Amino acid sequence: QVQLVESGGGLVQAGGSLRLSCAASGSIFSINTMAWYRQAPGKQRELVAGIANGGNTNYADSVKGRFTISRDNAKNTVYLQMNSLKPEDTAVYYCYADGITGRPFQPFRSWGQGTQVTVSS
Repeated sequence: QVQLVESGGGLVQAGGSLRLSCAASGSIFSINTMAWYRQAPGKQRELVAGIANGGNTNYADSVKGRFTISRDNAKNTVYLQMNSLKPEDTAVYYCYADGITGRPFQPFRSWGQGTQVTVSS
């Protein structure tokens, strides 16, 4: 099993910044994609940003230029730097990862438990 543990959420004023972290642990052979999703009350979960093993990234249009995703492969950790936060960024943010477990080398998809980000106006 592969577990994801997020940290770094909280309450911030509009225009402020937060940095989320997510560390993967367990029996891991390799991690392909790591990503951040978010879900606001009454809305569907949506992709915020993703990063492949090689470093290619993609972002939701709503966060381009404000959020930056990065990863430390040696630590199996993904980060989300969020700047110029807006009230509409308020949501529970979930970490996601997929890859291959250690022996018996099976594919996995894992989600974190979520961390609340609240942006006040």
